[in-house]
Amino acid sequence: MINLLMFGPPGAGKGTQAQLLAAQFRLRHLSTGDIFRSEMGQGTELGRAARTYIEKGMLVPDEITVGMLRGYLKPDPAFRGFILDGFPRTIAQAEALDRLLGEWDSGITRVFSLEVPDEELKKRLRQRALTSGRSDDADENVIEHRLEVYRKETLPLKAYYARQGLLEEVKGVGSIEEIFSDICNRIRQLGI
Repeated sequence: MINLLMFGPPGAGKGTQAQLLAAQFRLRHLSTGDIFRSEMGQGTELGRAARTYIEKGMLVPDEITVGMLRGYLKPDPAFRGFILDGFPRTIAQAEALDRLLGEWDSGITRVFSLEVPDEELKKRLRQRALTSGRSDDADENVIEHRLEVYRKETLPLKAYYARQGLLEEVKGVGSIEEIFSDICNRIRQLGI
């Protein structure tokens, strides 16, 4: 199985690259935001539990998030593996993911960290606000807060995955096609 993680701050292009890579390598693209919306829309037990936190503006606890992911991460012969974007966001979530994958004698194949300077991230988020209608991407204070949360809570994952020899830093500035080509070449070098 090929199990990839897209890592980087808000606006780095994780979702865009994950979608392209999923199609290129026949991987299941998993975005925790999409999974939350799907589970809540279907009214599942985990979806209802997540909704109670989301509606209060709180983070969904790890046990609920990992519980939702369990069904999506289970090996599926229709896919060669998966690519996660937006998860894990903390060391505790990464450890929970490792335990879950271990249940199927699987693990993370590679973590691609998109490296983008803060000013470029802010520019991208402002642009995304114009095209996606996401008002949170237009507010400078919200953008700065999201980047600070990333630095405090998510950035430590780089060291976590680097210690395991799984992290590859990718220049996240350039055209979508150039970045995609770079990551594809790195995946092919793994013999995939």
